[in-house]
Amino acid sequence: MSKTDHIALITGASSGIGASLARCFAKSGHRLVLVARSADKLRELADELGTTHGVKVWVQPADLAQPGAARSLAAALRRRKVKVDVLVNNAGVLEQGAFTGMNAGAHEQMIALNVMGLTAMLAAFVPPMQARGFGRVLNVASIAAFQPVPTLATYAATKAYVLSLTESLAEELKGSGVTVTALCPGVTATAMLTNAAEANAQLGKLPGFLVGDVDAVAAAGYRACMRGRVIEVPGVVNLATTLASRSTPKWLLRRVTGTVTRRAL
Repeated sequence: MSKTDHIALITGASSGIGASLARCFAKSGHRLVLVARSADKLRELADELGTTHGVKVWVQPADLAQPGAARSLAAALRRRKVKVDVLVNNAGVLEQGAFTGMNAGAHEQMIALNVMGLTAMLAAFVPPMQARGFGRVLNVASIAAFQPVPTLATYAATKAYVLSLTESLAEELKGSGVTVTALCPGVTATAMLTNAAEANAQLGKLPGFLVGDVDAVAAAGYRACMRGRVIEVPGVVNLATTLASRSTPKWLLRRVTGTVTRRAL
């Protein structure tokens, strides 16, 4: 199949890494299904990509944190005879702060979208890929997936789930023609970082070399997805951090991250 025959579905496509990933796939000739809550932002991006790259773009507004949203989306695409070859699970939400300082709804929202919504999308779209013998999946996790992160406790736990699920599925689907990749970016210059910095001014003081460029992160994720790499950590500093975290005893890792994050509160 040529790239122009492929259709890539991207969630959380209205801004940030999702929008940059959409541009990567459009540039390579993929047709696109753009999914997010904001219909206006999706249509604006669809017009840009259609004009710039001449690709077909479908806009499917959806709130994937809602039960049944992934099934409804899959059904809507079946009615339009749209078969998804590449699934990009980018939609996610982050809340930063002490666990006990957040209300229950904030924790539930992260779990509903980052865990339940992502899992539902995989359940809806991966089986047809496997049946056709071809597919690519890119799950956007985080370097927070590799270690406990006080003040990001629930968020980090959801991303650890995404990473673990990705690695398991990559092995389950080996030889099927379907590959599964986890993109694990560090701190990236997106609206999510801006919102987090409003809650904690210390985040706005991070040195520039620790903040990744959103387009570079997306490009690394796109390449890893197309090549079928299981884990992609963009950036030398981020890669070194994740490698160190996997070899460091858990008790020491907790001590270090706890000391650092307590000072940032």
